[in-house]
Amino acid sequence: MPTYDELLHRTDAPPGSSWHLFTDEPERGMANLAGPRQILRAAQCVRTGRALSLDYALDAFDPPMSTARGIPRHRITAKHDQARDDVLDNFHLQASTQVDGLRHRRASGHGFYNGVPDEEIAPRGPRLGVQMWAETPLAGRGLLIDVDGLLRDRGTPLDHAAGPALTPDLLDAALHAQGSRVKDGDLVLVHTGWAHWYLTADPATRAETRQSRRATGFAQSRDFAAWCWNHRIALMATDTFAVEVLPVLPDSDFLHSAPEDAGMMHQELIAKLGLPLGELWNLTALAADCRATGRWDSLLTVKPLHLTGGVGSPANATALR
Repeated sequence: MPTYDELLHRTDAPPGSSWHLFTDEPERGMANLAGPRQILRAAQCVRTGRALSLDYALDAFDPPMSTARGIPRHRITAKHDQARDDVLDNFHLQASTQVDGLRHRRASGHGFYNGVPDEEIAPRGPRLGVQMWAETPLAGRGLLIDVDGLLRDRGTPLDHAAGPALTPDLLDAALHAQGSRVKDGDLVLVHTGWAHWYLTADPATRAETRQSRRATGFAQSRDFAAWCWNHRIALMATDTFAVEVLPVLPDSDFLHSAPEDAGMMHQELIAKLGLPLGELWNLTALAADCRATGRWDSLLTVKPLHLTGGVGSPANATALR
């Protein structure tokens, strides 16, 4: 596989993209990097038999950070008094713990991942849908990187109310502090403490944060995209709203390549690299267990909804320890 710098110099595909490099199952994107060998290796992480859910409740973020989304309304129905059924109304699949599918973002001036035509991104159409990761779930070694713990140990905890921008250097520093290293095909989980902070904040703070769309995350930089690609990870999941910092930084490296989103990094990660992104993951208990045991890896499974053509999905993520 080429380096990220080599990807930036591609002339046969959009610069900075992995288009057409995964030939066996091209529409799985970087999820291809977590295959049978990585799953077998990850099985060795199961030592105590403890299972930890990494999902928040579907209605945990009430209202959701995205003003375009709402929480689902649960209705219980019955044909007679001896049976029950239920229905979810207003079910936004990306309002709580989620994975972004590869049709979630388009690369401005180029198209969807691997050049899939716009007209094929339609309901019930299979191209780039999350069913790709449901038919063959994402599974492998889940490596938790505790940025929150690192900065607390330094005496400089993150001020989530200010929405700080994170850098790849923090990932490397946390890995060093943990004595961990990233292996090819890892499913990386970055614990910042943001979701726990948001959910335990007072209503006024949550309302102000939602209105301002100010959220901790990674700076929009080629360095971060390079970190993800060069480490050959199969998933990047965080407990933040968007993985990347919001609002977008005025010096974003992608102001010109992502003008519709004011320089957001989603296009670079999803539409160009084909990297599955996880957002709003519940990493609090897992981080505590990792710190208590000194073990930072788990066998991780991620099974999105089997929705043909789905743009995103609840993560349905489980860490087995």
